[in-house]
Amino acid sequence: MADGRIFREAWIAGVRKHFPGEPKSGYVTPWEETPEWEREAAAAVCEQVRQFLELSAGHAARLSREQKGRFVATCWTAQMYKHFENPKPGYVADWPELPEWQQETDADIFEAIEQTT
Repeated sequence: MADGRIFREAWIAGVRKHFPGEPKSGYVTPWEETPEWEREAAAAVCEQVRQFLELSAGHAARLSREQKGRFVATCWTAQMYKHFENPKPGYVADWPELPEWQQETDADIFEAIEQTT
């Protein structure tokens, strides 16, 4: 689950950096206290980003921050549909509906994974 931890730590760092005000405690819950479904989802998205980078021979690194964030957000949405029959609307919101702090955090996640690949 090391990949999931990379995702989660990048998420927490991004939330602390970009979230306006004090984030909900669930947004910054440490890895050890993160629910199993969320750990699995984080690991899956991390693996998808790694595969994307590998399949592009590293050229996916040339994507814009928005494109990187969109990729993470789309992969996360697919995981929410996998883990929940009827996920909360916020869990599956499309990119334009996500708050700016979340878009920036998703881009940070991609770049954090990129740096470990």
